[in-house]
Amino acid sequence: MAEKTSHSSDDGVEDGPRPAAERDAPVILSNEPGSFAWGVLAKRHPALTQQVRDAFPYGPRQHEALDALLDEITNGVIEPLGSSESDHGQWSAWGRPHFGRSWFDAPFLWAESYFYRRLLGAVEYFGTGPWQGVDPFAPFKRAELSGTAVDEELRALDALADAPADERATALLHASLWGNRADLGFRVTEGDSAASDATDGLVADDTALLWQILPAGASATVAVVADNAGRELIPDLILIDHLLLHRHAERIVLHVKPYPYYVSDAMTADVVDCLRRLAEAPGEAGEIGGRLWDAMATGRLEFRAHPFFCAPLPYEEMPEDLREEFAAVTLTILKGDLNYRRLVGDRMWEATTPFADRTAYFPGAVAALRTLKSDVIVGLEQKTLDALEQSGAAWRTSGTHALIQVRP
Repeated sequence: MAEKTSHSSDDGVEDGPRPAAERDAPVILSNEPGSFAWGVLAKRHPALTQQVRDAFPYGPRQHEALDALLDEITNGVIEPLGSSESDHGQWSAWGRPHFGRSWFDAPFLWAESYFYRRLLGAVEYFGTGPWQGVDPFAPFKRAELSGTAVDEELRALDALADAPADERATALLHASLWGNRADLGFRVTEGDSAASDATDGLVADDTALLWQILPAGASATVAVVADNAGRELIPDLILIDHLLLHRHAERIVLHVKPYPYYVSDAMTADVVDCLRRLAEAPGEAGEIGGRLWDAMATGRLEFRAHPFFCAPLPYEEMPEDLREEFAAVTLTILKGDLNYRRLVGDRMWEATTPFADRTAYFPGAVAALRTLKSDVIVGLEQKTLDALEQSGAAWRTSGTHALIQVRP
């Protein structure tokens, strides 16, 4: 997306210049060798493309398309979608400022999103042949969901079953938060150790404010915008069960992706797989799975899969129908790193920029639960920032720190 110099109202009329802070915060690109964004395009995407190629018995046509995509990213310039693609017009509008340029010179958020759209095109996910609708990331999701780590995490729920409600609420909120480490795309290049070595370091914690908005016994509707499937989505679903069981919410709408995105991002099929995994587990996990299954049947839990969730745009540019949905709920909870980048804007903000300022446009109360895995961050206290900077660690991108930020 091109950097904007003015606000536009819903009718497209410009209504004045952007705030100076936004003009001064540069859009994150991928053209600085050694930067996190550069590493995603130069290392993560090629490694992921090879994994997808090896995971399926694709034919020569898919292999040639994947090879061409890798060569384009590494040595060429950004090409538009073919004119026969159903979303050609939409991506042409989004990508007009970037076509013909190096992938590394495009905004990082846009380039990442377009890579996944092009990858799906290369494996003919949107085609009319036998590979139509076949999730290229399904083998990775399936292997994670069936792993022993999930068994251990589900067994741990038995110890929480008789805990006081407030203690259980905090534990499940933190499980959902730190579950964001279970990001298959992140682990393509960082490795499992990046997740397993994570500390318990919250750099911002608005937990108390979150529970003020959602007290027990409230007749609230909550929107949860999911991030990853599998080991992250399961604790998200367990938290949703707690909100419903203890009447923090009367109804929850779970927003997922309409098609495969960012390796492990959750779609409806992934939610169903996780619900089955819970329902078939012994002990407390099975009880939770049964309650969530019933909540679907009674309408207390619903899914949405709006196409905007796969758009290369910040939430500030969300369409009116989605804006109305978020405006109608008591609280919107956004999970994960990508949702955070889209919420506050994928720019190099001063880290002490108030979270409330960057989310003032959002149509209702909003909470971000995020493990830090990219450069963007706002809302830190100066003393916290100073301590993090003095640590010498790659705290912004290593997945070892997290935040809970709320704007009522």
